Amino acid sequence: MGQEFFVKSTTLEDKVRQILPSQGGLGAGFDLSASTQIIPIVDLTESAEGSTLRQDLQTSFSLNSISAHNVANATTTIVNNTGYFRIYGVANLLASSTTAPILGFNLTDGVTTKKVLEFNQLGNPNVNNLANIYDFVVLLQAGESLTINSNSVNARARGLSRQIADLDGNLVNP
Repeated sequence: MGQEFFVKSTTLEDKVRQILPSQGGLGAGFDLSASTQIIPIVDLTESAEGSTLRQDLQTSFSLNSISAHNVANATTTIVNNTGYFRIYGVANLLASSTTAPILGFNLTDGVTTKKVLEFNQLGNPNVNNLANIYDFVVLLQAGESLTINSNSVNARARGLSRQIADLDGNLVNP
């Protein structure tokens, strides 16, 4: 027979309340406990969280969950809502004799700007066009946005954005 220990951790209690909202978390008068006895476990986490999709399927695009962007020779805000967002697409850069095309993805709060990703074509005469796939996830807090900056009509980003989770990490299904 195993020994039983009571666990006092507000972090663990908060997580139980988050992943088991239908059970009201721990409820009044209940404690978390640990035991030295081996007990088989059935993982019902996805169902308890309200998600029945695998993680890779949860990040998929759907007709009603995406926003398209097509940016060239401009600075354009593509996402300015809070949460976690998947950004996907293709950056095309065409060599030019006048301007080296540069395409950048930047996070900004209106005062500070930080470069997330940048593509550039240095005008190599042997390479006329570069196509680069991008696929990344960003977290936007209140007041922050993701922009694309293109310095030329020869630097174009065509792609999609989709929210995959809110600020608390609650998944947003497609």
